[in-house]
Amino acid sequence: MSNTEDFEYGYLYHIYTHANGKDLIFREDENYKYFLSKILKYILPIAEIYAYCLMPNHFHLLIRFKDSNQILNEDEHKYLMKQFSNLLNGYAKAYNKKYNRKGSLFLDFLKRKKVGDEKYLIKLLHYIHNNPVNHRFVEDINDWKYSSYHSYINLAKESKLERKEMMQYFDTIKDFVEYHKSNVEYDFLTIE
Repeated sequence: MSNTEDFEYGYLYHIYTHANGKDLIFREDENYKYFLSKILKYILPIAEIYAYCLMPNHFHLLIRFKDSNQILNEDEHKYLMKQFSNLLNGYAKAYNKKYNRKGSLFLDFLKRKKVGDEKYLIKLLHYIHNNPVNHRFVEDINDWKYSSYHSYINLAKESKLERKEMMQYFDTIKDFVEYHKSNVEYDFLTIE
């Protein structure tokens, strides 16, 4: 699977990027909250969000672009990419102002992979939610508050996430939790 695939309406994608160099994207709680507000502003109108994880120097999103009946002047990839550009540029501008820094905050390239099958999708959900454990920021998945994991285990609480799609693969919340605590081989997840 290529990192240069064009975005297309109706498809699931794993989207991720990293801070430029050794920079951090998120330094404090307010940064994470502000980034999530930008996701709601720019990405929610064009996509259903299935999962996310925000890490100090990178982030992961699992989304499905909504079908569009609109006739656009731009092709769909350019239009969808522009929303991510607005998200990243808007966040970086505010971040640079707050911390009195200059230059690009993110790598120049937004990495993306089209999700092709259910096996990949389920492993990807595990990978995204376990990112803080895999990078040794926490020992237990419950201890990281900047991911969609908590939204899934608290289904009674309202959420902007599209949780039904992913929960169909689990009989109960307990099954969901057990799966996330199990060891999963990311054999075909080639993630940098």
